[in-house]
Amino acid sequence: MPSSKLIKTAAICGIGAAASFIPAVVATSNASTIKVPTKATTKPTVKKSGTFLGAAAQTRYGAVQVSVTVKKGKITKVTAPVYPVGTFRDQQINAQAIPMLEQEVLQAQSSNINNISGASYTAQGFYDSLVTALAKAGLK
Repeated sequence: MPSSKLIKTAAICGIGAAASFIPAVVATSNASTIKVPTKATTKPTVKKSGTFLGAAAQTRYGAVQVSVTVKKGKITKVTAPVYPVGTFRDQQINAQAIPMLEQEVLQAQSSNINNISGASYTAQGFYDSLVTALAKAGLK
């Protein structure tokens, strides 16, 4: 029995010694690597003027691509020069959905637009292309 108490005591002392040694090393190494920022390092987003064409977004029924015209950081015109028209149903849906989506963007002045019921695929493709066009313009 006395030897088991000795082993437990040695183990406890060994762990304690190791634990007391590690924080001192960590504290020393961390002290030299901590950097305190003095002021913000983010650059402001540059807002451009011009017409920006988004990447074509592929949907289940075809590609959708959005063009955005921006003047002094304000969205002044939104068009979708490419959208599905392969079937009569595509033409019906998109004849209503595209103008509604364009109007949403003009009102929101951003990509924060609502989905169009019955035109979910077109709306998602429109949004995906819109985001890339606005990114080119320096907008969100």
